[in-house]
Amino acid sequence: MDIASIIGFVGGVGVLGFLIYDGGGVERYWSSHAAIVIFGGAVTATLIRFEMSAFLGSFPTAIKTCFGGGHSSPRDLIAEIAEMAAIVRKSGPVGLDKATPHDKFLAQGVRYVADGFDEAFIRETLERERDLNLHRLEMAAKVFRGIGDCAPAFGMIGTLIGMVQMFAEMSDPSKLGTFMAIALLATLYGAAVANFFFLPIADKITIKFGHEELNQTLVIDGVLSLRQGKSPAVVKEMLLAYLPEKHRAELVEAAA
Repeated sequence: MDIASIIGFVGGVGVLGFLIYDGGGVERYWSSHAAIVIFGGAVTATLIRFEMSAFLGSFPTAIKTCFGGGHSSPRDLIAEIAEMAAIVRKSGPVGLDKATPHDKFLAQGVRYVADGFDEAFIRETLERERDLNLHRLEMAAKVFRGIGDCAPAFGMIGTLIGMVQMFAEMSDPSKLGTFMAIALLATLYGAAVANFFFLPIADKITIKFGHEELNQTLVIDGVLSLRQGKSPAVVKEMLLAYLPEKHRAELVEAAA
């Protein structure tokens, strides 16, 4: 589980809940009209931007990304690939049959090497898998960012609608408070939904995109090196390029 996401959401809900409770209770801050304007408007506007499959597929991707745990460390991947290279050096590709890499993408590549697939097939298949995974992440980030961008705008639209209704009922002062509340709550809903939920998730998916792109490209190069039968030292030295300078030095010192 991604502890940071859990702490963030629970803490955010707690803060908003306390402010609402301290400000008079849920009844004072609830407006079905404002909710319809924000959620209905933002969702429908996003559906105009994207295909239905991309819209629906973004939600499971977002849940998995935000709460499905962290990503593999490049240093751990390099160490694991070097261990696989030692196995290949000693027993050949068949020796990888009993290998159990922790990373699923690496495990897929190791299985291809163990099964004797040629280098071109391994490269093409793994690159396609990586590109499709990155495409799913990219589309999910765009959908959530689209909803996050629309929500404050529809909050303003809800505010304008409330203001129009309020001015239209100036002759009846008893209705002014209701329409003013709708106007203000629409802005509140739009700002809260965008900045507390959709935009943070979009940023989280974008960060995940960068990690996945780096890790899976590293794995592809490592798996191809296994297929070519390179020594563990050569494999490790080649893959060190994926690490920042500080982490390269730490890995070299640890190996020494």
